[in-house]
Amino acid sequence: MNTARFLATLVFPQLLGFSWVVWGVQREWEGAWGGAQEEEQEREALMLKHLQEALGLAIGKEEENSPGTSESKAAWENQDGHGEPEEDAAPTSSSSPSPSPTPEDAITYILGRLTGLDTGLHQLHVRLHTLDTRMVELTRGLRQLRESAGDIRDAVQSLQEAQSRAEREHGRLEGCLKGLRLGHKCFLLSRDFEAQAAAQARCVARGGSLAQPADRSQMEALARYLRAALAPYNWPVWLGVHDRRAEGLYLFENGQRVSFFAWHRAQHPESDAGPSATLHPLSPNQPNGGELENCVAQASDDGSWWDHDCDRRLYYVCEFPF
Repeated sequence: MNTARFLATLVFPQLLGFSWVVWGVQREWEGAWGGAQEEEQEREALMLKHLQEALGLAIGKEEENSPGTSESKAAWENQDGHGEPEEDAAPTSSSSPSPSPTPEDAITYILGRLTGLDTGLHQLHVRLHTLDTRMVELTRGLRQLRESAGDIRDAVQSLQEAQSRAEREHGRLEGCLKGLRLGHKCFLLSRDFEAQAAAQARCVARGGSLAQPADRSQMEALARYLRAALAPYNWPVWLGVHDRRAEGLYLFENGQRVSFFAWHRAQHPESDAGPSATLHPLSPNQPNGGELENCVAQASDDGSWWDHDCDRRLYYVCEFPF
């Protein structure tokens, strides 16, 4: 027992001193390691700053300190003066500290970002190519629609022309079947009230024109046809005769000058008639309208010609070639 006490008194002070020496060396080593870490972190921050300026990427300017260093410092601060940790201190984390990022890690991160940007740019190019292809297809479809519209327009125009030809042929046949045939002409009375120009347009649409009697025999035959069609009434009927171009110069609708006339003339009273035998005010000599009445109508009772206002709405008679 005394021997054990003696050995304890000799060995324990030496062990205690050795532990103090080891603790001092460890503190010096940690101080040197901490300074080296700080220098390394400064170099990394400077390198990241240069990469930021070169590539324009937002990278953190500071890196967090290693959790292992802070934990080791906290562990040493919790120890008392004899180098032993306090009994009520919380146990330190057993997990290994995460390593500090290296310049290679930063470069890898930047290259990854660049790869992502390149991938996004490639996707944009693919979408632009798709849109361009779609635009070409739409342009081609629009051109085809325009060509189809042009074909349809031509077809509609052809149909309209065919319809006009059919209407003219139908009018010509109707005029010759229902009307009066005189040589190479057919006359057909229309009981629609129209102005002289509108009546001419209606006759042209049916394949003819307003009646243009070529001579007195045709005029007399036309007068008999109108008298039979409208008797016992007297209706004025438009003819294709007018002096719109020049007053007193009467022309047919085809531009030829009229070579004969059948103007109405008032009946003169006999020389031995009484005072009451005067000209009727509603039956003056024709033409009497001057520049106000430039179109000619034929009376249906006696076939005489009267000048009228061209805007007056009257019956009309069309002629068709046979």
